[in-house]
Parts: sequence; structure tokens; C-alpha cells
Amino acid sequence: MTPAASVGGRERPRLFLALVLPPETVRTLVVWQNGVFADVRDVRIVPPANLHVTLAFLGSRPAEDVDPIVAALRDLAPAARRPALSVARYRETRSVGMLALDDADGHASALADAVHGRLEALGVYERERRRWLAHLTVLRFRRPPRLAPPLPNLGVFSPSEAAVYHSVLRPTGAQYEVVESVPLGS
Repeated sequence: MTPAASVGGRERPRLFLALVLPPETVRTLVVWQNGVFADVRDVRIVPPANLHVTLAFLGSRPAEDVDPIVAALRDLAPAARRPALSVARYRETRSVGMLALDDADGHASALADAVHGRLEALGVYERERRRWLAHLTVLRFRRPPRLAPPLPNLGVFSPSEAAVYHSVLRPTGAQYEVVESVPLGS
């Protein structure tokens, strides 16, 4: 476990839970991003520290919700099986470019479902209507550039921990601070 950030008082931290990427996966992604998107105008490449696989976005929460959210992750992560993820395709929404991931063994989806259920029971999360999609946001923009980049060669990668993050908004973009990370089980 790695406590790196703290919140308290009257703050309403923006929180999310995510799978932490292996360092070698981040390194490969950064080389790919810089090679593929370096000359694309009007886009912002997601920095290495912000690359992750979101399990649940909670938005702004009262500071007193942080401890129960962290406790939920502490309870769920050790029982979770490490997922085996790979890149399936690139896709764009109205504001981001992402790599949709193949969760062939279903372990990431199972953890996301368990997290959603626990957070709903705490009253801090409302499950989205659409099915959860394992993905990595790699690019941000105001207008979709309609790219079709070659996919990065990440092979199969397996996150070994999950974390609660505090998203701090800055003029240059969001900065993510780990509140606490917890190793995944086997």
C-alpha cells in the first residue's frame, strides 16, 4: 500500500478508482504517444503519471467519504485476480482518444463490477447505464481529430495493483495523486 495524498476538512476531492499500469507498459505507451501524436494539432497527450485503467469515477465527494472508499478498495483488491489486458482498438469520443482493451480473462471486469457494487452500497457511486469498458485514455482534445493511428505493441500486460486517486484540476490539466494503492491478489 502506498499512501501518497491526503484530503480532509471541507474539501470535496474529485475521486476515481483505477488499475495502476506496470512501469514497462507506461514506458511503451509514452514512446508510442510521442511517435504517433507529436505532430497532431489541437490535442493534449495524456502524461505518463495520468495513464491508468479507470474502474469507477466518483467525481467530487465530501472528504469524509474518502476513508470508506479506501477501505472498500482495501477489502476488494486482495481477493481480485490480476487481469491480463491487451489493446483491442483505438477509439475517440467527443473529448478523448482511448485504447479500448481486451479483458480476455474477465478479471478486470469482475473487479470493476465488485467495486461498483461496493461503492453503490456505500452510497457514493451510481453505476453507469452502459457496460464498463476497460480502456486507457491516451489523448485529450476539444474537437475529435478523427485519427486512425497504428496500435501500440503492448502485448499482454497485467496490472498488479489498484488505487484510489484524487484528481486535482490545474490550468494545465488534471493532476492525479494516489490517495492509496493496494496490491491485487493472485
